[in-house]
Order: sequence, then structure tokens, then C-alpha cells
Amino acid sequence: MSGCGIKNTVTIVTYRHRSFGGVQGALFKGQPCWGGNRSCRGNAPQPPRRAQQHLLMAAGCQKCFCVTLGKSNRTRLRKELKGVKEMKRTISVEVGKGSVNHNSRKFKAENVDGARSHLNIDYCNERIQDVYQMLFGAAQERFNARQKRADRRIPNYYEKICTGHQEKPFHEIIIQIGNKDDMSALGENAELAKTVLNEYYQGFQARNSNLYVFSAHLHMDEATPHLHIDFVPFITGSKRGLDTRVSLKQALAAQGFKGGTRSDTEWNQWVRSEKADLAVKMERHGIEWEQKGTHDKHLSVLDYKKQERSREVQQLGEEIDERRCEVHNLQQQAEKYKQALEDCKLTEDMLETAPEYQLPEPPALMSAKTYKTRFVDALVERLKKLAKTLLARYFEVLNDYFRVNANNGKLYHENKNLRADNAWLSQKNDRLEVENKNYFLLRKRLGKQQLDALVEQAKAAKHTTRSKNETRER
Repeated sequence: MSGCGIKNTVTIVTYRHRSFGGVQGALFKGQPCWGGNRSCRGNAPQPPRRAQQHLLMAAGCQKCFCVTLGKSNRTRLRKELKGVKEMKRTISVEVGKGSVNHNSRKFKAENVDGARSHLNIDYCNERIQDVYQMLFGAAQERFNARQKRADRRIPNYYEKICTGHQEKPFHEIIIQIGNKDDMSALGENAELAKTVLNEYYQGFQARNSNLYVFSAHLHMDEATPHLHIDFVPFITGSKRGLDTRVSLKQALAAQGFKGGTRSDTEWNQWVRSEKADLAVKMERHGIEWEQKGTHDKHLSVLDYKKQERSREVQQLGEEIDERRCEVHNLQQQAEKYKQALEDCKLTEDMLETAPEYQLPEPPALMSAKTYKTRFVDALVERLKKLAKTLLARYFEVLNDYFRVNANNGKLYHENKNLRADNAWLSQKNDRLEVENKNYFLLRKRLGKQQLDALVEQAKAAKHTTRSKNETRER
């Protein structure tokens, strides 16, 4: 080591609060504290590993100095530093049922321990009708003011969304770290989970400007600490319907999540982003995010298949909702055609009765040339302008008609295929539910260990058979 001339040295960083084995600070072999002043000349120090960085930031570095330590101290302290990374936990983000009364504990389910309800955190609980009035009241008034027909006006936007099929009035997510075995609400890590989830919620609204949170609760009175967040997705500047309206897809798109494939929707992209943000909060407290890939290891094969079928059904339902939205647009186009026909009828009546399109009787002693110049020529010009306008509208309507007719045929076939796919997946899901019940019945009768052993034997036999077949083919 250049500069100090001391071999086998470590850097001791003193802290205000933490100590390890009587020596205040963390030890990093052969390099000064990250972010501290260099105590010796030579090469610039390298950043410590992630766990070490977090220790430094949490404690607050004051000074560094070089000292010679024995091997036993270094080994023991490295083990203690390594222990910071040993806690690994999963992240769960699920779609909730949206039971605001349950979340706020206006009524308590059987799985709720009322003796621990005082440990919950109630962030907000606004009346959703008031939220809709606040978000969409002005837009509703602007929309109704533009409507000439009374039947097109919207008396209550919240009721319209509730009774419609295009959008849900609100959405709920449930966020959880770990499970009841490693992050129990009665265990030693309960307060840690509470702290992390609280930090995550504090930045939720700032990250999601198009998702208005009206109800949020952190529950500590169930098996595992978890967070309920209920929100209304909205967009502004819409060209269709209300200029400020409900739309989950468009709200997430406004936040930068552009959907791609069926498995990479705006929702999936957003959930991944929220998990990543929560993982940052977890890291600050020494918890590493344990990512389990495409499915959770604790799920049985049947549970996983059932879950995947449910997701596919949900995605198909979203596509059907999109088609319904497109059909709604087609209905609006049909209304425009109806209005155009009414305008044509009004034009016909106007040509028959309006004074500006009628030739008056020629005054006495007026020559034919003067009559033509004063009355006939002016009428012909008005008729020419009217004919040009009507001809332009005719071709516009005709073009729209053929385009809409083609889109309607396409949507009909797509909707038919989606219905067929949805029906097939629903039947498959029903079969999986039956198989799942049979699986748990066997598990109850035989025991988890014995059933798992049988499954592993079956997998091994299948693998052996496959290997033999591959060998024969070669």
C-alpha cells in the first residue's frame, strides 16, 4: 500500500450511534471511508459495497484513520457486515376488492385482531362522491353546456361510471413485504415492515400525479403488515367526452407507461416500477428484494396455473372493454349521421320557405335586366355556396360511413374471437379450481411432505424418460 507504508491495515470509520464489538464504525480493508477525507496518499479509494454504503449513510461518517488490527477482529466484523444483506424478502402488489369500510375498520372481518387495530395507520379516507365532484365537477358542467340535446347531458358522472362497463370508479392495490412466515405482524420484523411501507406510501402521490388517492390504510392487525391504497385514475385535456375524465389506461400512459404486448400492459409496467421504488426503501433498512421470477415459489403448480389463467381472463376483459369503448365511438358516429340527416331535412325546409331563397315578384316598371342583376344573380350565388357546402359534407359523411363500416366489421370479428377465448379460459379456470381442490384434499390426507416427495419422484421419472428418449433419437 503506497502512502502510509503500513501493511494489513483497515480503515475505521467512527459513528455517532452504532458500534461493532466495542470498535465504533465499519471496517473496509485497505481503503478509507467512502465520502470521508483521505488519511493517506496513493490511489483514490473505491466505493464500498452496497451494504457498506448503507451503513455509512445511516450512521453519518465523522473521520477516518489507519490502524493495524488482528485477523480475528476483521473476520468477526466482516461477518456482522455480511449479516446486513442476509434479510431477503419478496414484494407483493395485488389488486384489492376495494372494500373501503373494511380498510377503515368500520366493520371487522374474522381475520382482524381488534386488540392490535390501534397500531394501524389511517392516512386518508375521503368520500368518493366528493372526490368525483372535486375532480370532474367542472368538466361535467363544461360538457353539459356544449350539449344541445338534454338526453346527452350527464346528471351524475360518478353514477355514470358505476353503471357503465368501460371504467371502474376506482382501483385498489395491496402492498406487502414478505409473508406471514418471515414478516409476521406479531414477529420481530413487524415494526420494520411498518416503517418501510410507511416510507413507500409517503411518496406514492408524488410519483403518481394522475392517480388521486382518496383512501389509504396500513394494517397491523392481520397476519402480515400490508398497505391498502385506493385511487381514482384520471386524465386531463381529453378530446372525447369530459375533458377531465376517468381512465386507468390513459392515466398510466400520461405517467410514461406505454403498453406493449398482452403481457406487458401499462398496468404491468407500472406495478414493476412501484415494486422497484419499494425495493429502494427496503434496501435503506437492510432488506434485499427477493425476486422469484415469473411466479412465487410458495405457490403450488395448480395455484400458479390458476393464477395465470385469471390474469389472462383479466387481460381479455380489458381488451373487451376497449372494444366496447370503440363501439361507443361508433355509436357516437351514428348519432352524427342522424344529426346530419336532420340538418339535411332542415336545409330542404329552408329552401322551400326561407325568404332569402325565394324570388320576389318583379316591381312595376322594372326591366328584366335590372331584376336579374338585383334578385336572380344574388339568389344563384347563395344557392351555389349552399350546394358546395352540402356536397363537401356529403363526401365527408360518405367517407366516414365506409371507414366506420369497415371498422365495425373488424370489431365484430375481433369481439367474437375474444368472447370465444374468454369462454375457453373461463372453462379452463373452472377445471383448474376443481383440480386445485383435489390437490389440497390429497395434501390434507397424505401430508405436505409425502405429497411433495411424490411430486419430486414424478418429476424425476419424467426427466429420466425424456433423457432416454433423447438418447435414442441421437
